[in-house]
Amino acid sequence: MKYLKKLTSLALWLMSCTCAWAQPVSIVPQPAHIEQQNGSLTLRADMTMAYSADCQPQAEYLRKAILGATAYNWSTAKKKSRADVVLEIDARRVTAAEGYNLTVDRRGITICAHDNGGLFYGIQTLLQLLPPAIHSKALQPDVTWQVPYVSISDAPNRPWRGMMLDVARYFFDKEFVKHYIDMMAMYKMNKLQFHLIDDSGWRLEIKKYPRLTEVGAWAGKDQNRLGGYYSQDDIREIIAYAAVRNVEIIPEIEFPAHMLSAVVAYPWLSCTGKQHEVPRQHFISRDLLCVGKESSYKFLADVLEETVNLFPSQYINIGGDEAVYDRWNECPLCREVMKREGIEKASDLQGYLTNVVANMMKAKGKSVVGWEEIIMRGEVSQPVVAVIWHEVADTIKARNTGHKAILSPATNLYLDFPESKTPGEIKAATWMPPISLEKCYSMPVNDYSSASTVLGVQGCFWSDQFIHGTILQELTPLNENRSENYAEYLSFPRLLAVAELGWCSNATRSWQSFKNRLSKQYARLDYKGCNYRVPEPEIVKITEVGDKVRFELAPSVEGATIRYTTDGSYPHSHSAVYTEPVTVERKTDFRAITEIDSRHYSLPLYFAPDFSAYKQYGNFVAEWKPVDLASGKGTWRFETTGTMVGNGTYDITFVRTRGAKSLALGKLVQYKREEVLASLPQSAAIGGDNAIVTYRLTQEAFEAGVPFYIEVETESKGGATDTYGYVFVKKID
Repeated sequence: MKYLKKLTSLALWLMSCTCAWAQPVSIVPQPAHIEQQNGSLTLRADMTMAYSADCQPQAEYLRKAILGATAYNWSTAKKKSRADVVLEIDARRVTAAEGYNLTVDRRGITICAHDNGGLFYGIQTLLQLLPPAIHSKALQPDVTWQVPYVSISDAPNRPWRGMMLDVARYFFDKEFVKHYIDMMAMYKMNKLQFHLIDDSGWRLEIKKYPRLTEVGAWAGKDQNRLGGYYSQDDIREIIAYAAVRNVEIIPEIEFPAHMLSAVVAYPWLSCTGKQHEVPRQHFISRDLLCVGKESSYKFLADVLEETVNLFPSQYINIGGDEAVYDRWNECPLCREVMKREGIEKASDLQGYLTNVVANMMKAKGKSVVGWEEIIMRGEVSQPVVAVIWHEVADTIKARNTGHKAILSPATNLYLDFPESKTPGEIKAATWMPPISLEKCYSMPVNDYSSASTVLGVQGCFWSDQFIHGTILQELTPLNENRSENYAEYLSFPRLLAVAELGWCSNATRSWQSFKNRLSKQYARLDYKGCNYRVPEPEIVKITEVGDKVRFELAPSVEGATIRYTTDGSYPHSHSAVYTEPVTVERKTDFRAITEIDSRHYSLPLYFAPDFSAYKQYGNFVAEWKPVDLASGKGTWRFETTGTMVGNGTYDITFVRTRGAKSLALGKLVQYKREEVLASLPQSAAIGGDNAIVTYRLTQEAFEAGVPFYIEVETESKGGATDTYGYVFVKKID
């Protein structure tokens, strides 16, 4: 019997290791130090965990994380020496805050951390060492749960690794907020700036001022009503959920601007006392909190009292951005404050207000955070933290005035901008150029030191696109989750880039390394139920072969399929599968997508044509190819939204670029949605020596945010359709 037990033990040990080197581990963010040994440990149902009472929240997190996909319900061992998995906190062995050491060998798994946050991060690294299916909520019976033998010593380079989530412009329910926190924590981000207040909504229950949520949380009426808010119990639930995951929730109570929702509820807060409505369309109100009324300070004191009692964070964010000071300049009460305090410019009243609130918060043991305007408008004597969203160089102002800063420049870290200009990219912010994943990742960030002005980095996701028109607003009877999918599409995978920016030092950050490791993360996002933006296939090489072009591609998502076309058309789930380099006549003929499944795939690789030879015809608006046109007689429709902006006279020019056949163009009709605005009976053939046809149209019913289309009759001449060309639009007057 003893011999049989020894044989069984030997068999279990052999099952727990392999003789070959395991695949190199792939972790985001990249650990500071990692050593991989030969072999791996296989998880078993009968494994035991040992941990002290102060580790219990994280131990229960790990137990549940393992249980869901494996059905292994690990028991608790009484002694550390007899456990397969050991979780412990020892600040003497791990000296860096949020740091951890993770060891996996034939004896088991040990995570030793400086604090609970470090312990949680060690668990996240352990989960990333397991197959991606470990993140599944459903049992995965066919997976072997192997962990490579590793020794990892890791800690963050910066103490502030954050995201800002805007729930004020568009209300996300608490379950999505918790999911967003969970995804942040998975990649070791530790601060969530909770943008609770804006012109278009007040989302936090304040018991002393019930109209803030009774009135200020809602826009529209009856079946057209939009909005919502978090009860104080909701907030406690969110905070408790985040605490286990080492995410600090920092409430943002925005003022003196961006608070029209409060003014709607209590008009006496503004300088004019005028009654407004909560807006359903995005705009920035000029109404500010009146700094000349004692009632304003009483309101702030009451609201902030309830807020800081609710949120345990050491920080309170007071917003402070984008104020227009006309109201203060015109208000007799505000001008009295200026005279009393010796303030010459109305804008400097913001510094006065910031000082009042900063001192109020200091008395409660809290530090004030706000957008960079809080240190740019008037003198602020109490140290604050400024979120720098314009220029990184603005941190110099913070350093010179004794303040701290967080880098969140719109040029790199605003995730409400699209990633590309590729046709088909979803509706997103347009007031700055797109922010590619590489641009986000490659933002320069100095290494952190205890004397550093910059505490860290923060990405921002703004939701105001939901109130630019109606395209993104959900249809409530359909129980949609369009808003969540939209937020995740823009956030991921760029949130992972922000996470690595904050975690890694400059010396250990590498775009190529990150891109390679990221390709293995998408399967984890799939199992987490995250609707990420699928990246286009990676171009390995483009080679000129005579007068043709050859493309060599590689998958950007591990295990994904690449599909392609060679006629310039948009690839789909039935297009050819890429298996070897493809040669085409022109670069613009080639399109390729990354396909995760038939419903989840990337935008195509896109090579914008060179329009410099056609600049006299105005702006490019559409391209036609044989696949777009009917064989024989038909119509072709294209969109002009955003191109024909404003009323006036426009030339619409069709330029044939190539093809063996001529194309007859007939009646041209302009549509506003499906309403006919104009009809031009003109007809002409385009082909041979006549490669250009122009229609002149007068637009008289322009409306922003409404789709406009042009539809033109077409007829292929000489048999099969074989014609290619561009359409341009030019405003004449």
